[in-house]
Amino acid sequence: MKIQGLFFVAVGIVSSSQLSAGGIMGPTLSSVGNDVVQTVSFQATAPSTPLTDLVILNQSDVAPIQVASDGGLKRWLRGFKKRAAEAGLDQRVLEAALAGIRYDTDIIERDRNQSEFTKTIWDYLKTAVSDTRISNGKAALAKHQKTLSAIERKYGVDKEVVAAIWGLESAYGSFRGNNDVIQSLATLAYDGRRGAFFEEQLIAALKIIQNGDTTPANMTGSWAGAMGHTQFIPTSFLEYAVDFTGDGKRDIWSDDPTDALASTAAYLRKFGWKTGQPWGVEVSIPNGFDYTLANRAITKRPSDWGKLGVKGVNGSVSNHGPAAVLLPAGADGAAFLIFDNFSVIEKYNTADAYVIGVGHLSDRLQGAPAIKSGWPTWDRALTFVERQEMQRRLTAQGFDTEGVDGLIGPKTINAVRAFQLSKSLRPDGYASLGLLKKLR
Repeated sequence: MKIQGLFFVAVGIVSSSQLSAGGIMGPTLSSVGNDVVQTVSFQATAPSTPLTDLVILNQSDVAPIQVASDGGLKRWLRGFKKRAAEAGLDQRVLEAALAGIRYDTDIIERDRNQSEFTKTIWDYLKTAVSDTRISNGKAALAKHQKTLSAIERKYGVDKEVVAAIWGLESAYGSFRGNNDVIQSLATLAYDGRRGAFFEEQLIAALKIIQNGDTTPANMTGSWAGAMGHTQFIPTSFLEYAVDFTGDGKRDIWSDDPTDALASTAAYLRKFGWKTGQPWGVEVSIPNGFDYTLANRAITKRPSDWGKLGVKGVNGSVSNHGPAAVLLPAGADGAAFLIFDNFSVIEKYNTADAYVIGVGHLSDRLQGAPAIKSGWPTWDRALTFVERQEMQRRLTAQGFDTEGVDGLIGPKTINAVRAFQLSKSLRPDGYASLGLLKKLR
């Protein structure tokens, strides 16, 4: 998952301003492999590796590096131990877990030097749902068939969905991260830029150790503290991890992925996963479609969408419940009817690209075909600065985005749509480079 509070995903792209920190942070962070994402995190590496390069903070968000040292960290730790004790941590646990902790300059460098990285959804999906990731996923499903089927029976979450998250977060356990989580979190908490958040994670990590789920030496993960096969952050682990093996420990770190996979299913179930309902279905949009209806707030039964000409590309769409039309790359890209389970996966990572990646990978693991519609490959993702420029220009022209933060959320999408309507353009709400040029 990802680091909470730092991520957001612009419709149609995954950007550094959307991801950053890593793992199942619950609804806030998301990591693909051993990096974190503000919303979606990927890495432009071979398809067999996790997607860990995805996002990164924009340089404008990065505070200047302050001179720090092991001595400064040690002084900070003295005060921290008092706060940790007040939070219920035993002194012996604190002394043992924090012994030998040093200020890790490599972690700070990773945190500071996150240059902006943007990726279109179609480029992201090439890696997220590559042939290698599909074949490795099928092999993982076969190897762990008994375990995944038992998890599916208990929690009602499709085993392919659990496997898809596993595949995106750590390449099916191949890239779980090897950083000392306690040292990483102590360094980041002391560093201060996001000190309160990382101190909360550090206290949670120490409570995990105090509870006996693992030891300081075995608690490894991403540089930002996401852990295990499906990259839980410490606070999410405390709240949602389960002991599926029955050995008295919630072990998400070992080579055996059982507890991690069950914890992921339990997490999704907790947030309302509906058994038997798809995340979404690819559909075709008819000529003359009213694109103002492509809005997450507007839902209809698939049969009612069908009356408006919205049809499944692989056959009729069953009435699995209310669905909304999603155009992740605007009217020129693939279209989907998305159901409530789409929102449940968003609790793991809020980026549309990540959710579609998980959903489509899970479909492919079940033997479904690739996405059939094309993408606007002539387009590129807007940079963070360009997204801010778009928001400023929209607001200046009377289409208030209610803030200039470089994040393409519902308010900016609505402003884009209003501008498009004023210019007799297709009101798909897509923040494209072409639209920015029209605003200029």
